[in-house]
Amino acid sequence: MDFHSVLWVRAEGNVVVDPLPLSDHERTRLVQFGGVRHIVITNSDHVRGAGALRELSGAKLYGPIAERDNFPIDCDDWLSDGDTIVPGLAALALEGSKTPGELALLLEQATLITGDMVRAPRGGRLDLLPDAKLADSRLALASLRRLANLLGVQAVLPGDGWPVFRDGHQMLSELHRERKLSRLGE
Repeated sequence: MDFHSVLWVRAEGNVVVDPLPLSDHERTRLVQFGGVRHIVITNSDHVRGAGALRELSGAKLYGPIAERDNFPIDCDDWLSDGDTIVPGLAALALEGSKTPGELALLLEQATLITGDMVRAPRGGRLDLLPDAKLADSRLALASLRRLANLLGVQAVLPGDGWPVFRDGHQMLSELHRERKLSRLGE
C-alpha cells in the first residue's frame, strides 16, 4: 500500500500527521524519538491509527474544523485555514476535495504535507484525486492553484503515493497547468 504518515521530530515535542497503526517495532522507535506531543489528521478518511496513538502517547489531537460536526474521532482542537499548529507548521484548508476543509500542512515553508486531494500514484509525478471523487472540481482546482503558488515548496509528502523530495513548487505548478488545460478542453 502507498499510504503514509509523517513524523516531524523536534526538540519541543514531536508531531505526527495521519498516523497509520503502529507495529511493536514502530512504537519502540517512536519512544526512542521522544514520543508524540501533537497528532494532526488531514481529513476524516485519514483517522487511521490516531486514536490508538493518542491513547499511547497522550498527544493533543487536531482535525479540520470543516468536519467538526461529523468527525469520526474526538479532537482536542480544530484547525482552520492559516492556523499555526506549532511554530513552523501551518494548516491550509482546501476546498473541493472529497471531504470538507481537508487540510494540507506547510512545514517550515519548504515541505507540503497533503492528505487525499494531492497524491502521487507514480514516482516523480503529482496528481489530483479523480474528478469523480472530488466534491467540486472547480474549487479543487482553485485550491491546487493556491498550493502551486507556494514558491518555497521543495518537498511534497502526500498521504497517498510517492513523496517528492525536490522541485515541489514546479511539480505543483505543472499539475495545476495540466488540470486547468484539461478542464478548458471539456
